[in-house]
Amino acid sequence: MLNAGGLVGLPTETVYGLAARADIDVAVASIFRAKGRPTGHPLILHISDIADLDRYAHNVPSSALTLAQQCWPGPLTLLLHKTSAVSFLVTGGRETVAIRIPANECARQIIDQCGHALAAPSANLFGHVSPTTAKHVHQDLGDKVDLIVDDGNCTIGVESTIVDFTTDQPQLLRPGGFPAEDLESIIDQPIIMPSGESRAPGMLNSHYAPKCTVVLVHTIAEAKRALSEYDDARILDHWDNCPLYAASLYTQMRQADADGMTAIIAVLPDKSGLGLAIRDRLNKASLP
Repeated sequence: MLNAGGLVGLPTETVYGLAARADIDVAVASIFRAKGRPTGHPLILHISDIADLDRYAHNVPSSALTLAQQCWPGPLTLLLHKTSAVSFLVTGGRETVAIRIPANECARQIIDQCGHALAAPSANLFGHVSPTTAKHVHQDLGDKVDLIVDDGNCTIGVESTIVDFTTDQPQLLRPGGFPAEDLESIIDQPIIMPSGESRAPGMLNSHYAPKCTVVLVHTIAEAKRALSEYDDARILDHWDNCPLYAASLYTQMRQADADGMTAIIAVLPDKSGLGLAIRDRLNKASLP
């Protein structure tokens, strides 16, 4: 299906992706149509082997290569200078490309058999809650996707961490499944907060949003007080377990919509580790 230029709902460890062969421009363009995604919003390239990195990126800094060697396969995306092998449709007209190797073995096998990188944003309507099951993909996209590969629930549940290595200092464009503190310790270098234009997935202010209102609080006591202000609301708590919070976050948002909830009262986790990614998703989901 991919080699024929079709769209495939592809499992990864983070969220399900809407995959097309990155060298088939018609297929890449259909990703944007299916999602209702602005064409200037770049896509992530998924490869299956670090040996393919030079095919799609050049002038890779040593610190970026170190992260690739130690963190791939895994929920880490590197923003690098693209080669001519990468279509501007994939990069939103930019000279930079976001690349990662997914930890999901099924995804890597499919990429390897295609023989080319796959462009794959999350397999949902643009700006909406990301999918962590095959059923979510079908609910959002229906017959807009040609095939969905069901490999069960995503194990991490939030998107990959994106680090920009095309700037003077590495910048954290999107917190995600790989904690920034761990990345900094690997390269013994600080990763600073982003500056400049939006240039990677997940950098828009409003994103990952359910239909119901998302209300942010800091404690369970605040959540219980806020609950009385809404009809048909429920509390989303982290239970001091960020991996569980992340893995269930999007499913609980979708379930709240399916159950007709008017609001989710979300207790924010600490800013450290995976908590930073969860806070990022909740903050963006709470905006109009």
